[in-house]
Amino acid sequence: MTSISDLKILFIVNPKSGTAQVNFTELISSQLTASKTKFEIYELPKDCSIKKLKAAISKSAADRVIAVGGDGTLKMVAECLLGQETPIGIIPAGSANGMAKELGIPEDPEEAIALAIKGKPKTIHAVIINDELCIHLADIGFNAYLVKKFDALTQRGMLGYAKAAWTALWNHRKMTVEIQLKDKTVQAQAAMVVIANATMYGTGVKINPDGKLNDEVFEVILVKEYSVMEILKIRFTNLAFNPKNIESFQTTALKIHTKHKVHFQIDGEYRGKINNISAQIKQKAIQIIA
Repeated sequence: MTSISDLKILFIVNPKSGTAQVNFTELISSQLTASKTKFEIYELPKDCSIKKLKAAISKSAADRVIAVGGDGTLKMVAECLLGQETPIGIIPAGSANGMAKELGIPEDPEEAIALAIKGKPKTIHAVIINDELCIHLADIGFNAYLVKKFDALTQRGMLGYAKAAWTALWNHRKMTVEIQLKDKTVQAQAAMVVIANATMYGTGVKINPDGKLNDEVFEVILVKEYSVMEILKIRFTNLAFNPKNIESFQTTALKIHTKHKVHFQIDGEYRGKINNISAQIKQKAIQIIA
């Protein structure tokens, strides 16, 4: 077994992530040079393709690959290492860092670097949605519209998110959905439908309290009414959903059809408007350091 001191670490740094308050390339270089850890840094170029990133990972022959950025950066790395044994670590440097919060990754960069190097990997599943990998959360409706509005803002961080949420609350309309599970079909008017691999958004809203990253199912959350009180309840308490507002189902596969095209996002990346979704679980998808 390779000891920690013998590991070669590859850091995939997204220089455009988050607020750019920290120069992660300089921080990693200074911290790891002093510790004599073998490492390499690859800064994501503009419009980097999965093919190009996969080639860089393969060339490095690293024992661990660390995503330095937000959920989008992590997803790119996960797509390159899907189904492989190479562990993936996270240095949270995005606007929301949903998966890092899900896994309890420290926000302090130096602590996160130490964990990425010394932490133990665990196997987690993922969800394939319309042939695209989802490691965190995907949804249609209100939140996807919010993501679109947030992406259009020049101001990032939680204040920018609050502004986008205010706009979305005033402008979003409910949708007619049909959700086909293995044993039932659900028809409803909905504010949003979440395909949940994880439990909570980067904002801290725990939309999927029953979620586990290493079980054999994922959840679909049907939000019939976007109730501010319901969201506050699940954010700050352990009380169950009000089924009049929110329902949760567990499944290994599903199909969703909407009467009209609706806003759609995967792992915080807006994907446009669609009216059909197909999703299925991907067991033992990646090794993640948590």
